Amino acid sequence: MPFTKLVKNSPYYSRYQTKYKRRRAGKTDYYARKRLISQAKNKYNAPKYRLVVRFTNRDIICQLVTAEITGDKVFVAAYSHELKRYGINNGLTNWSAAYATGLLLARRALKKLDLDEQFTGVEEPDGEYKLTEAAEEDGEERRPFKCFLDVGLHRTSTGARVFGAMKGASDGGLYVPHNEKRFPGYDQESKDLDSDVLRKYIFGGHVAEYMETLADDDEERYKSQFVKYIEAEVEADGLEEMYSEAHAAIREDPFKKDEEEGDKKSKEEWKAEGKKYKVAKMSKEEKDRRIKEKIAALAS
Repeated sequence: MPFTKLVKNSPYYSRYQTKYKRRRAGKTDYYARKRLISQAKNKYNAPKYRLVVRFTNRDIICQLVTAEITGDKVFVAAYSHELKRYGINNGLTNWSAAYATGLLLARRALKKLDLDEQFTGVEEPDGEYKLTEAAEEDGEERRPFKCFLDVGLHRTSTGARVFGAMKGASDGGLYVPHNEKRFPGYDQESKDLDSDVLRKYIFGGHVAEYMETLADDDEERYKSQFVKYIEAEVEADGLEEMYSEAHAAIREDPFKKDEEEGDKKSKEEWKAEGKKYKVAKMSKEEKDRRIKEKIAALAS
């Protein structure tokens, strides 16, 4: 097919349609979003929840979000920097931290809905593929909390961290429809999942292996790359125990407060704080008096 130059004439501009702002900025995939938020018409105002997973340079953000006409509403959220409360102080953006953040989100959501006792999920992760099933309650079936994974613009390659957060949420007791094809340890040829490899990633085994290899091969690089681990006296052998204790602590209290955090101010206190610096509105008499004072000061 020959190359045809695009002619930007009057009809081109009169028919041109601008794309959505977040599409122009490259922030939202509207093709995927439309399918994630479209609800069946026979469900009548039933919210459709998305498990939104996003990564920054130093943090992992997991949220349960529902779309409304006025905008997206966040039902519950969890961040990897909150894992410090549970004993995970380093490696807050790796695969194991993503799993723990997803687990924290799931336990928070179920605790908020008083479903944490009915849906316990996988209490001892073994790397096996498992979906949350309905629970029996007073002879009746109780369906689990259902949400759909929203990866945004993240690349969905096999073993990606975004699936670590999804696995954590699924093991935490949420029902996230998925299969095992994108987990670490899945073999494309045999179509089988190696559960030992997946378990290794959940408990930081891949990090421990790299620490040991680097310590043997290049000690200087090991000291520079794992300086925070060395300062905290965290060794490769102790990573699995650290993550196991963190998972247990998350299940025990998903809303644990930060011990170093001070008391939060109430709305009334913040209003009083704002009024402290607000200049009071002057009356006409006060303005006239001030003008006279300025004139007198200039005349003297």
